[in-house]
Amino acid sequence: MSETLQATDLATSDADLLTQTAIAVRAAGSALRERFGEVVPYQTRDELMRALAANDDTALDILRPALTDLRPQAGWVEDELDGGALPSGEWWVVDPAEGNVNHLHALPEWAVTATLVRDNQPVLTVVHLPLTGETYTALTGAGAHLDGRPLHVSQTTDLGLSIVATSQARPDEDETVVRRVGSSITAMLFDALVVRAAVPATLHLVNVAAGRTDAFWQFAGARADLLPGALLVTEAGGRISDAEGRPWTPQSSSFLAAAPGIHAEAASTLSR
Repeated sequence: MSETLQATDLATSDADLLTQTAIAVRAAGSALRERFGEVVPYQTRDELMRALAANDDTALDILRPALTDLRPQAGWVEDELDGGALPSGEWWVVDPAEGNVNHLHALPEWAVTATLVRDNQPVLTVVHLPLTGETYTALTGAGAHLDGRPLHVSQTTDLGLSIVATSQARPDEDETVVRRVGSSITAMLFDALVVRAAVPATLHLVNVAAGRTDAFWQFAGARADLLPGALLVTEAGGRISDAEGRPWTPQSSSFLAAAPGIHAEAASTLSR
């Protein structure tokens, strides 16, 4: 079947829906790629916000109608920075330009994501990296894949031999959260082999799912930041919790995704 956004029939299964979602996400990524290459100048916060919104709108103009056609009954999360639980039923959680600030600065770390949530559980997700052409997908119970190839988290069992990563939760974060981020990085610098700190969260999480990075943690955070990677890591065999090792939900104040062999050790480090 050729990739087209003109499909007239609704997807008949979650697997079909994942295929059609990936088509829409790749189309949105192509539109953003055409806007990429030069640093976008801005001098004020208002100018920055307008530039970010222009990128979002470019992708949303493709994603919103396509995904609504696929699932007309599903709700739509309007604010990608929202957190917490959703009402019952189906919801599209979309980040039209994950790593938008990077895009504006002509940095390569950005993506387009779309996740279908059903009764507060992620069912399927697509993460597309337009500059590399890579598409990461996950379907509950069917595994995680990169361009059709199965993904598996790393087999490491020693945090001291691990590459770990973290990300800012959001701009203008609460001072308590900012200080907790700083102390957690310090703790990991003592216990892990390499610590990476950058945005966006989703690109760290696809690396955990692919076994390239051994763990990722973040304090606070939004649904659109964490749900795609949470499903990818889980379906790739990783463990998801809050930073103390307790079960994670979108209401949790922290997040940890790790290879099973170091999950407990990483949670212990973050709890110090």
